[in-house]
Amino acid sequence: FYTNFIVEEIRRNDVLNLNPKFLAGYCGLYCGACAIYQGKIKQAVENLRSLIKAYGFDKFVSELARWNPAFKHYREFEEVMKAFEETFGECPACMQGGGAPQCQIRICCQQKGYATCAECVEMWTCQKLEPYAKNREALEKIKAVGLEKWAEDMQKKVEEGFSYRI
Repeated sequence: FYTNFIVEEIRRNDVLNLNPKFLAGYCGLYCGACAIYQGKIKQAVENLRSLIKAYGFDKFVSELARWNPAFKHYREFEEVMKAFEETFGECPACMQGGGAPQCQIRICCQQKGYATCAECVEMWTCQKLEPYAKNREALEKIKAVGLEKWAEDMQKKVEEGFSYRI
């Protein structure tokens, strides 16, 4: 327990001291505003597990299934929660190797030597970026003010409570 606490504390301090530009996503998202990066998904799973355990629901699932047949699927539900935790539990940010392992946008930017899609002349026509079309405004802002300034501004917004709502 003590070792885990120290590791978490070091990670928390590293995040606080991390240059905001390293929290920029290649696609124009700011990872610092992401619920996954912020650990909100992991926390939600932990909170739900804690409530289930506190009430002992996991101990009398068969009884609960008589109330509502959906409880017959409790074990699958546990597997889904585990998958959420494993898949979205911790993310170091896109530029630090987080996010989708085979992200085509990251691969493209790395191959071209770009920090973000804002550097690319194909930004407005790129099919890889199409699922993230809303981010093009952020990419334009990055192009206009620079990555560092944009990231600092985004970090200030996060500190004021901004978070992506998915």
